[in-house]
Parts: sequence; structure tokens; C-alpha cells
Amino acid sequence: MSLGDGAEAGAAAWIAADWGTSGLRVWRMRGGAAQEARASADGMGALTPDGFEPALLTLIEDWLPPGRRTLVLVCGMAGARQGWVEAPYVPVPCAPADPAAATPAPCADPRLSVRILPGLSQAAPHADVMRGEETQLAGLLAARPDFDGVVCLPGTHGKWVHVSAGEAVSFLTCMTGELFALLSDASVLRHGLTGAGFEEAAFLEGVEAAMDRPQSFSARLFTIRAEGLLNGLSPDAARARLSGLLIGLELAAAKPWWLGRPVAIIGAPALSARYEAALRAQGAEARAEDGGDLTLRGLIAAHDALQKG
Repeated sequence: MSLGDGAEAGAAAWIAADWGTSGLRVWRMRGGAAQEARASADGMGALTPDGFEPALLTLIEDWLPPGRRTLVLVCGMAGARQGWVEAPYVPVPCAPADPAAATPAPCADPRLSVRILPGLSQAAPHADVMRGEETQLAGLLAARPDFDGVVCLPGTHGKWVHVSAGEAVSFLTCMTGELFALLSDASVLRHGLTGAGFEEAAFLEGVEAAMDRPQSFSARLFTIRAEGLLNGLSPDAARARLSGLLIGLELAAAKPWWLGRPVAIIGAPALSARYEAALRAQGAEARAEDGGDLTLRGLIAAHDALQKG
């Protein structure tokens, strides 16, 4: 059985897959163009190793022509230690999402040839890992091959990555999004954070306070509760202040990465806008990227490199 070109109508020449903790996205590909996209809630967090292949087949089986193997190129948490098969990390400095370091996944179905892209690791100046974000970096570099600066990827576990000469040089992970969720849902602050709005001035005040005196972060947190009780701080302002304090603390930690370098921000639009505003208030050259689906673009770049190799 050979790997064919997917010329059959409705068949995939190859398949791109982004396997996250809480979901799976797949694209039926022909060359560098996506013909169809599908998604499911079968994320890594809900699967055992023997459940990955059936979850994948549920989405793509009708894309697989008989008589040949179809390449499925996967990024994300399918390669985690608790995933389908562990795809070892590649240490920086290195090119992100290098298909030459991809790990084959065991498949019972002879129509499948699954390869999982590796994450990145760092030993110094501190231990760090990423898995999934490297494919977004590859997508950014496919669009901007001459980019030299820092990429900020805000989220549950936000990343700051120094990129130069087409390689990830060093990076830093901050648990800002997870801390925001814990504090707003499970701490005493939750009583004053019931609003859904957002006050820009309160946010920037929080950023400045955390940048100016990061050692006072814990004390500044409680003032959010106290001001709500004593001074009528609104829920919208309280929520914005908490966001500002956390992002300001992150900016203080990440200052060696972003200071004096251009920053490209890749994330959800509303969150990216907050980081852009916070960075610009500190005099940084920052821009939120609107590059479409950079994960898919990174998978396409990895496939192209695999074909050339």
C-alpha cells in the first residue's frame, strides 16, 4: 500500500490535524489548500491512548480512499506524554514544527499514516516546554519569513518566544490565564467580579501597579475586594483591574524578552488587544497579528518541508 496523491473526488491528499486538550480540528487538504474542515470535542484530556485512532476516524474516515495510506500530520497534545504517543520535545534553538522530528503514531487501520509534530523544550535559563504553539510560530514565519523579534501568545499558559533567523531561540511560559480563572472563580475576589464589561482605565492602572511594584502583587489583589466593599468599585472595573495586575506581573517577568524588540501578538482578538495596550503603555513596539489560522498555516509549512525532504 502506498501513499497516493488523493486525486479521488472527496478524498484527502493529506490531512492536517490540531489536537488540543479539549478538542480536535481536522482539514481535508489538497496541496496547500484546505478543502473541508471538521471538529469534535474529542480532546486529549478525554481520551486514553487507544482512543485516539477511533476519535480521528470518526471525523475523517470518508476522506480515506481504499488501497493507499493517507498522511495525517498532527500538532498539539496528541504528542503529550499522556497522549496518543509521546513526541519528544526538540530543544531550542531550533526551527519550530520541524517535520523531520515528527513521531509516527501506531495505527491499526492500514489507510492511516499518522505523524505527530514535536513540541519545544528549554533547559536554560530555566526549564520550560511548549506543545502546539510552535506550529503557530511556524505559521507566522511562513507568512513573515524575515521576522526577528518576540512572539507573544497569550492564553491559559501564555508564551513569550524570541525568534531570530527562522528559529525559536528562547521562551518563557506564564500561567496568567489559569491564575485569572482561579482567582475569579475560586477566591474571595469572585464576589466582586460578576460583571461582563471591561474598563480600560482600570486595566491600565492594574498593569502599571504590577509593573511598578511586582512585590506588592498579593496585597494589590485584596484591594480589589476592599474597594468593592468600601468605595463601590464596579464589577467591570474590578475584573479589569485583576486582568491588569496579572498581565502587568507577566510583563514584568517577560521584560528581558520584549524590551527593545518588536512584539507580534498571536491570540484571541480581545485578549490580544489587552496585551497590545499594556505593552504600548510600557513603550514597547507591539502589534496584534491578524493572520488567519496560523496553526493551519504552520501545518501546511511543515507538510511542504516534509515533501521537499
